[in-house]
Amino acid sequence: MTRPAITGISPLFIVAEIPATLAFYRDKLGFEVTFTAEPDDLYFAIVQRDRAMIMFKAVEVPPLPNPKRDRAARWDAYLNVPDPDALASEFVSRGVTFSVPLMDTIDDLRGFELEDVNGYVLFFGRPREQL
Repeated sequence: MTRPAITGISPLFIVAEIPATLAFYRDKLGFEVTFTAEPDDLYFAIVQRDRAMIMFKAVEVPPLPNPKRDRAARWDAYLNVPDPDALASEFVSRGVTFSVPLMDTIDDLRGFELEDVNGYVLFFGRPREQL
C-alpha cells in the first residue's frame, strides 16, 4: 500500500492589519496574494510563493510571535529553501532587512532570519548537508 502524502503545511498568523501584512509579503518577499476574504472587511488572506503558503487573520487580539512569548522559541516558521544565498540576494534587492544575516548556523543550517511587520520571525534556509 502506498503511503498517503502530506504536501505542505501552512501556518496561520494572527496579524494587526491585513493590508500592511499583504504589502510586506507581496512587495518585499515576492509572495503572491492568492486569497482575500470580504473586501469591505478584510480580515483573512492567504499568500503563497512556490509551495510555501501562509494564512493571516486579523482578530480582536494583537499578534504574539513565538520569540515574544519565550526567547528560546526563536522562529515562528521555518521555510525550506534550496538556495538561501540566491534568495537572500533577491530579498536584499527588494530592500529587506535581515534580523540575522545569511550564515552557517550552529544548528548546521545555512540561512537567514527576518522579522515581518507583525513581529513574526521567519527562517529561510536548509540543512548544510544539502550543499
